[in-house]
Amino acid sequence: MSFVSHLECSLTGERYPSGTVQTLSKAGKPLLVRYHLDQIADAFAKEDLQTRTGGVWRYAELLPVLHPHNRLDLGELVTPLVRIRENLLVKDEGRLPTGSFKARGLSVAVSMAKELGLTHLAMPTNGNAGAALAAYAMRAGIRATVFCPIDTPEVNVREIAMQGADVYRVDGLINDCGKIVHAGIDTVGWFDLSTLKEPYRIEGKKTMGFELAEQLEWTLPDAILYPTGGGTGLIGMWKAFAELEAMGWISDKRPRMYAVQAEGCAPIVRAYDAGDEFAEPWENAETVAAGIRVPAAIGDFLILRAVRESGGRALAVSDEAILACQREIARSDGLLLCPEGAATYAAYEKMTSTGELTPDDQVVLFNCATGLKYPMPAAPQTFDPNAPNAFEPFLS
Repeated sequence: MSFVSHLECSLTGERYPSGTVQTLSKAGKPLLVRYHLDQIADAFAKEDLQTRTGGVWRYAELLPVLHPHNRLDLGELVTPLVRIRENLLVKDEGRLPTGSFKARGLSVAVSMAKELGLTHLAMPTNGNAGAALAAYAMRAGIRATVFCPIDTPEVNVREIAMQGADVYRVDGLINDCGKIVHAGIDTVGWFDLSTLKEPYRIEGKKTMGFELAEQLEWTLPDAILYPTGGGTGLIGMWKAFAELEAMGWISDKRPRMYAVQAEGCAPIVRAYDAGDEFAEPWENAETVAAGIRVPAAIGDFLILRAVRESGGRALAVSDEAILACQREIARSDGLLLCPEGAATYAAYEKMTSTGELTPDDQVVLFNCATGLKYPMPAAPQTFDPNAPNAFEPFLS
């Protein structure tokens, strides 16, 4: 049974029918899935989750896929909350299939593509989304084409190719790749699965909010720091919290939502600081955190809305701070953060140094991918056991 009511323009509120192929609204803005939440609350209790396995489909009633046989499953799990300070937790999304949180959104989006009969999907990617698309599309028997910036990490490009998608490097940034995907809609006939240009990736991403609430026994933290490029996860979690409250599963207490960007690509931060509703594209975007190198986000106003409504804000950190925090957490806590995840820790340190966050605040950072998928410093040392005093360095 589907509890979907309709689709809704996120800017104007105009309604669209569910169960049909949809892209953006007539206003050119993302569509959001709306549910009969009162019916879900009557049919499904949070105690029911105790008997269910992990993964996004444990929340099937709150997702749009109607038929169970269309729900693509690659062994998703509830990602752990790793405590690194007394009140500081990291939700480690690198444990998901293809090693990143992109598995959430793409599992649901590709499942809906299968249910709606789509046969060819295309998207721009900075790496991890393309890998997740390739995995789930191959699982569904759907053709996938991916375009990525020429400097995308090599492991991501090879992963996409290994899993059967057609992958091409483009001399430009992700927005340039997006223009290519858009140009091919009429020429090739593929469906554009770009961030927020269809309604269903956000539904998969919102399960981060469901999981977090469940793991914290239905009491949300004081603050969430989220690495923000396209912002689907931040928007999705804000939507998830509203749905949970409407069903009576949580109180009206909300975390402060912090959108974390890199100083070399910070359009949301600039718009937030200026008090703007929409963000102007960022010129000459550059950062080591490729996943948040998004010069223009179609959901910019939704990110800014969530940040402001929650009492949080948008802030940027330097590449130097990102790399330093990545090393620090690896050596002090044994947790290999991706650069985007390390950006949230850099932001946490920045805010605790000014008193904006205190040790008493319960804070959740999101590590969006395993650090194993990113370049790491060289380790060139060799060891000759026959050399004079070979073991001397270990004695100090």
